[in-house]
Amino acid sequence: MVYSNHMDKAKKIGNNLKEARKFKRLTQREVAEKLGMTQQQYSRFENGVFELNYNQILFLCELYEITPNELFSME
Repeated sequence: MVYSNHMDKAKKIGNNLKEARKFKRLTQREVAEKLGMTQQQYSRFENGVFELNYNQILFLCELYEITPNELFSME
C-alpha cells in the first residue's frame, strides 16, 4: 500500500530528526522556538504526523549539522 509506505517514511524522517536533536542536546522546545512554533507543533514533525517544508528542512539540517541526505536516510 502506497499510503502505508509514505507513513513509514515520515516516521523514519521524524526519528532521524529526533536522533539529530538529541545528539545536539537540544530540547523540542528549544528547536521549536528557533523555528517560531510551539513545542507541540514541532513534536508532530518528529512523530511523522506533519511534513516539513523546504525552508524548515534546510534550517534543521544547518542547526543539526547534517545533510538533507542524512535526514532523509532510510537505512
